[in-house]
Amino acid sequence: MKLRDLAHSRTGDKGNTLNVSVICRDPHAYAHVLAHVTPERVKAHLADLVRGDVVRYELPLIGALNFVLREALGGGVTRSLALDAHGKSVSSALLDLDIPAP
Repeated sequence: MKLRDLAHSRTGDKGNTLNVSVICRDPHAYAHVLAHVTPERVKAHLADLVRGDVVRYELPLIGALNFVLREALGGGVTRSLALDAHGKSVSSALLDLDIPAP
């Protein structure tokens, strides 16, 4: 199944760092998403984009994960010629991650 079947996502940027949240649609899916959406899997899934570290912050009370992707915006909004300089489409790309069904 795709991550998008269990969660939605939002992004934000600061310089060359991208913030991607993964918010479970159902709080009961949180443990499953937590187990299968690791920083290593996120970095591998977005390998063409992310050059630096991926750090995961866990927010169990709201059923969400927050990923900080360093060196992920081609130098940053004011330095990149990328079509999606703010990284807004990365949320859609991350939600395309294959995970096992719960």
